[in-house]
This record gives sequence, C-alpha cells and structure tokens, in this order.
Amino acid sequence: MKANLKHSLFSPITLAGIFFFLASSLFTAEPYLLMLTAAQLIFVPLMLQLLVEVKRKHIIFTWMTMLAVFLLSVVPSSTGQIILAFIYLMFTFFVALYGVKRFFKRGFTNWAELPIDIGMMYLFVGGLWFFAYIAGVDTGFSPLITWLTAIHFHYSAFLFPISLGFFGRLHDSNWYPFIVGSILAGPMLVAIGITFWPLLEFISVLVYIFAIYSLIILAFRTRFVTNLQALFIRLSYVALGITIVFSLLYAANSAFGSWFVSIDFMLMFHGFFNCVVFGMVGVIGWVMAPPPSKQTDWNFPVSQIRGKLKGAGEQRPGLVDNLNDFVDVKALPNTIVHFYEQTERYQLVASVKWSTWFKPLAWCYKWVSTQMQQLNLPISSKPTEMTFTIRAVDSKLDGRKNPRAWVRQVENQTVFVAIYSQHETEGRTYMNIALPLPYSSMIGVLQLDAVNDGSLVLSSEGEGDPGIYLAAGKTIFKLPLSEYFIIKATGEGGLTAEHKMKIFGVPFLRVDYRIDESGFASSGPT
Repeated sequence: MKANLKHSLFSPITLAGIFFFLASSLFTAEPYLLMLTAAQLIFVPLMLQLLVEVKRKHIIFTWMTMLAVFLLSVVPSSTGQIILAFIYLMFTFFVALYGVKRFFKRGFTNWAELPIDIGMMYLFVGGLWFFAYIAGVDTGFSPLITWLTAIHFHYSAFLFPISLGFFGRLHDSNWYPFIVGSILAGPMLVAIGITFWPLLEFISVLVYIFAIYSLIILAFRTRFVTNLQALFIRLSYVALGITIVFSLLYAANSAFGSWFVSIDFMLMFHGFFNCVVFGMVGVIGWVMAPPPSKQTDWNFPVSQIRGKLKGAGEQRPGLVDNLNDFVDVKALPNTIVHFYEQTERYQLVASVKWSTWFKPLAWCYKWVSTQMQQLNLPISSKPTEMTFTIRAVDSKLDGRKNPRAWVRQVENQTVFVAIYSQHETEGRTYMNIALPLPYSSMIGVLQLDAVNDGSLVLSSEGEGDPGIYLAAGKTIFKLPLSEYFIIKATGEGGLTAEHKMKIFGVPFLRVDYRIDESGFASSGPT
C-alpha cells in the first residue's frame, strides 16, 4: 500500500499538478474557484493514473494541460484564455474517448467497469461547461451557474462514478446495479431539471440521495484492502451523504420556494465538503490500494461474415452433428436430441408475441428488418409456419468450426439467418451462433443444460462466455440483451419451445414454437 501511495503521489504528473495548483492559488482572486482547479490539476489526473497505463506521451500532454489551467489565472487576454480553455477541453475529450474505447471493448457486461467508462465520458461534459464559462458563452445561465455546472461534472459526474466503479470491484450485491444506474443518471437528470423543469431536479436529487445512502450502508458492510482505506472511503461517502441533503434543500427552493439555501452557503459548506472530504480523502483512499479489475477478455471465436450470407453450400441434416457435445443426452428425451441432429425432418409453427410497451418500437423496427431480411419477425401473434433449410458455410469465410446456416422464411420472406457453430472454453462446449448484419454480426453464445423434467434449456445468461454480442471489426461488444429457450417433448411425439428475450432485464419478446416431425425432405427453399 505504501509503495503504491508513494508511486502515485510522487509521480511526475501528480507533482506537477500540486506545483501548478499552489502557483494558481497565488493568482486566484476568489478562493472558491480553487475547488475546480484542485479537481483539474490533482484529483482528475490522480484517478486517471489508476486507470491508464501512463506513457511518456500521456505525461507530456497532461503537463501541457496543467500549464494551460495555471495560465488561465495569469493571462489577461480573453483570446488567450479561450485558447487555454480549449486545450483543457481537448484533454477532457481524449479522456472521454478512452472511456468510449473501454466501453466498446466490453459493453454491458460488468457493473463495476460501467461507471468508470461513463465517468470518463462525463468529464468531457465538464470540459464543455468550463470552456463555456471561460469563453463567456451564453448558456442561458449566469457565469456562476455555468461554473457550478462545470464543477458538478468534475466531482459528481467524474470522481464519484470512478470511485463507485472501484467500489464495485470489491463489492457485489443485488443493490449495486440499482445504485450505479441511479448515480449515473443523476448528473444528467439534475442538469435537465435545472434547465427545464425544477421538479425533475428535486425528484432526481431524491433518487440520488437514496442511492448514496444505500452506498454508505454497503460501504460499511464491505471489506476493503486495509482498515485505513476503509476509513477514507467510508468518510468520503458519508461526506457526500451530508452535502446531498443541502443539495435537496437547494433543489426544493428552486422547485417550491419553500426553503432558502443560498449559493454562497452552497459554495462554502457544500463545496468544502465535496472538495476536501469527498474529493481529497476519497482519492487518497483509492490511491492507497486501487482494486484490480475482474474483467476478463473474451477469447471465443467469432464469425467473420458480415452483411448478407453468400455462398451457402450443401445441405446439412441438423443444427448440430452431435448434441452430446453440449449436454448429457441421456437426461433428455430422444425427440429433443433427434430435432437438433435431424432438424430438416421437422416443421415449425411460430407465434410471436411482442410486449405491449415494445410494440411501437417493433413497428418501427419492422421496416428496417424487412430491408435487411434478418431478425424479420412478424408483428402479428397469429401462428405462422416457418419454412427453412440448413446449409453448410465455408469455414474459411466464417472462421469458426464447421459452420452451417439455418435460413428461416415466412411466405418466401427471409425472417432469420443464423450461422451455427460451437466452441469450447474450460471444458464446456457452447453454441456459437452468428446473425450477419450490415458491417457487423450479432453473436449469441448459449450454454445448454438438461432440466430434471427432461426439458432442454439454452440460455445466454451465465458465467464466462454466454451472452449476446455485437462484433464489428476486431471489437466484440456485449449487448444489454439476453435470451432464454426451453424445449420440451410432448406426448404426441412432437416438441414445444418457448423463446424469451429481455433488454436491460425487461422482457420485450416471446416466441412460442410448435415443432412436429414432417418427413425427410426440406420444408422450404433458400
């Protein structure tokens, strides 16, 4: 811990930041302005050093940015100040780009890393408001409110989400995702409320308060690397718990005019606690022992086919050659095994049921899916026969093991093109399904499990590889989608299947299938 603290606090970037901050304090007329300067020169660079592998180019660019922030307090020329503020704006822009890059390397898969990504993106918003303040841009607010918004996005929208992300690397519970969602939405909701609807500002602060106090409770239940770190982090969160109450009173004053909390009071009390207790103490707490990320890289194969499928080869009898590769077939009825290995012998009748809340979006999406001839499901819930064929795909084009395309149609309209393959990770075999899209491919990695009642479950939810991803170029991005299939044998020798999909955990689609053996011939053309 001591070694890491010494390394971070005495790094070239941190020493330069402290030097420029002390120099700035000699030329700053209003002491409260130093709260933002402290974030720009010390707190933000310190936190970034815990997230980015610092190279020589990073050091030089950060020094240039720090010099620009310092010179703002001594350069009288408005043109010069605009140029200096623009340099800082570019710094925040590149931090935001790094946050975007982190996000697209992983996607919606890790609640601890998500606030770190979003926090880095929010910093650019803070940079924009700071530039507007220095350049005298008419934002519709007074210069002081513009400056307060800039400091809001440095502390509440950058430092706090980064701290929350580090905390998530140590703690995992059902409450944590709610806290993350509330805190990440808070800065934007408050800003919108201030601009357009004071009541929204008041409501969002209430939600924010509940999230912060939930975080304080979790922090006292979480084990940190050291007792000293636990003291610092808990103290920083308690400071937020105190200052947020006065933010509520200030928001109530804006919305209802019932309580009077002046900006001067907020600057002195709220600003001091956020800058010194939350900012300085919290940052030092994480610098003592920054928790490592638990995110692992995905190494499973991904289809290289993009756009429309071309060059489908000879016919294949089933979606898989041997279902036993995925699951113990002894626990399943023969009908389920036969369907997957001899799929061409079966007939599918589907009933599509969109959730009521999603139907307006489904109608909009229908036009796009019809043009793509992909994921082109009917809007009506009327039972509809789906004809299909299964064709081999050139493994050299696809890049995966023994791929085959399942092309489904409704009345000669292609509704679904899925290229089936498989891969093995740590002794378990997964279905690896690609749905070609323009310039990309949607990848579904499903794990198969036999249930006690003889049903087969295929799910994108599970530890490790399972999930739904978007592959574009070399980037694999996990989508906030999940799917769940359950297939059962019926007494008549057929099958039923239920396919459910969710977005951000909210159900939006259900497809019920009736599957019956219909003969040896393919039931439809490509």
